[in-house]
Amino acid sequence: MPDASPARRSTRQPVHTVYGGAHLFTPETTAKLGAIALKTLREYAPDAATLATALAMDASLAERIYPRVVAKLEREPVEDYRIDFEDGFGSRPDAEEDTVARTAALNVAAGMKAGTLPPGIGIRIKNLGDETQHRALRTLGLFVSAMVDGAGGTLPPDFIVTLPKITAPDQVSMLVSACGALEKSHKLPAGSLKFEVMIETAESIFSRDGRVALPEFIARGQGRVTAAHFGTYDYTASMGITAAHQHMLHPACDFAKHVMQVALSGTDVWMSDGATTILPTGKDRSVIHAAWKLHADQVRHSLIGGFYQGWDLHPAQLVTRYAAVYAFFLEGLDAASERLQNFVQKAAQATSVGGVFDDAATGQGLLNYFLRAMNCGAITEQEAVKMSGLTVTELKSKSFGKIAAGRRQQA
Repeated sequence: MPDASPARRSTRQPVHTVYGGAHLFTPETTAKLGAIALKTLREYAPDAATLATALAMDASLAERIYPRVVAKLEREPVEDYRIDFEDGFGSRPDAEEDTVARTAALNVAAGMKAGTLPPGIGIRIKNLGDETQHRALRTLGLFVSAMVDGAGGTLPPDFIVTLPKITAPDQVSMLVSACGALEKSHKLPAGSLKFEVMIETAESIFSRDGRVALPEFIARGQGRVTAAHFGTYDYTASMGITAAHQHMLHPACDFAKHVMQVALSGTDVWMSDGATTILPTGKDRSVIHAAWKLHADQVRHSLIGGFYQGWDLHPAQLVTRYAAVYAFFLEGLDAASERLQNFVQKAAQATSVGGVFDDAATGQGLLNYFLRAMNCGAITEQEAVKMSGLTVTELKSKSFGKIAAGRRQQA
């Protein structure tokens, strides 16, 4: 397991990261994405019944979800955003990338002042292999310098650098050194520049000597690594999988993600799944609905597998990101509520509800279910208190053991 404590940013893990080319970013980008998502929803699923049909969802569940999706798109359409200097930007002349890096950074600073940034924001640099290493580090330096200067010497809350296509742990160390140098030159607190590693090469799963690679990445990160993001398409390509079968449900992806889960078990490093690349675009309703259904199904597959975050590439995918996430938690909420309330009342004594046997580990799992449901906005804190039978203080403890001990003391 990793021998260095990972960095922490917000305690709230986003349900997604939206990627967009660096040349396209403005202070109003995420608000515009939300407006496009709402327009698409109202045009192609103007009511809950239509959304239920498109996603093959129970009608009553869709009725519960629909207003929550609308409210989310109006209030906070994007939870985490990456200004992309890699695949979404491509290879451009150095002078052009220099200009875009400075401009995008100043737009972030302007967004900070205007209060228009999403809760999480950052940049994805090019990889630190020999061919693009200099370009990646130059872009990082230009961006951070312009952003910090434009924002009066501060970073945005939850600012993250994304490191793609890692082929050797030395690349993680290189980024650590670059972050440290930038902090020193701009008088930023040590460790304030954090980053996430992308898992999209064979060397990011197993090193060439057969060891699981991620623990060394985290250790080399020296407390700066907050998350590991799986890159579906680069990873499947590196495995020799043909284009027709490169998708999130491929068994090779499940294997890689299982390794990620084992390697990161017991750490605070967040995990994110990849993206659905068939996008809900055009004017044909059946095409939009089919792309929505595919995206919702793949989001659900991630959630079932324990990956509570993924990538979104198009504003219309925001509709099905929230619809799928909310459905996942709301459809099992009544049963989870009954089991958790029964279990808490027994003060950690094993019990059986509806033929399902619970133990202490399951108690924590049920608590995590409610915490995740609150985190993503599927339920409010008030709803969680009512349905779980727990107090706000108990929920915020995030520990079933503490809750059970407290209940035993009260008994």
